[in-house]
Amino acid sequence: MEKFSYEANGYNRNEVNQFISDVITQTEGIVTRCKQQHKEIENLKAELEHYKMLEDTLKVAIIKAEETGDNIKRMAREESEMIVTDAKHNASRIVNEALLKAERIENNAEILEKNMKIFKRKLKLIMEQQMAVVEEIEVLELDPR
Repeated sequence: MEKFSYEANGYNRNEVNQFISDVITQTEGIVTRCKQQHKEIENLKAELEHYKMLEDTLKVAIIKAEETGDNIKRMAREESEMIVTDAKHNASRIVNEALLKAERIENNAEILEKNMKIFKRKLKLIMEQQMAVVEEIEVLELDPR
């Protein structure tokens, strides 16, 4: 606390006025700093609100990205399952077609084998008949009549 000196009518007016002037200057400085701090607080509040909005936007974006990632994984899994299923069906179809073709080839081979045996028998029979004709010709040539 400031101590003032006494005069005839009370305290020294100049000292009191100087003290009041100092108090006013300090008070104005405090008020100015309060206004500046209040503006800074308002700016910081606005900036904080902006960052909160950014945070909310980022949270939504992260959630959507995770959902999209999950959807992509699910779709890729389903697609790969479909590809595997299709491949299995195609493989089964190819194997079945190959088995049918092999069966047809075996049947054709059996038919050819049977036809060959029949052809051999007929050829043998024809040859025997021709041999008989040849022998008859020999007999006729030998017969002097």
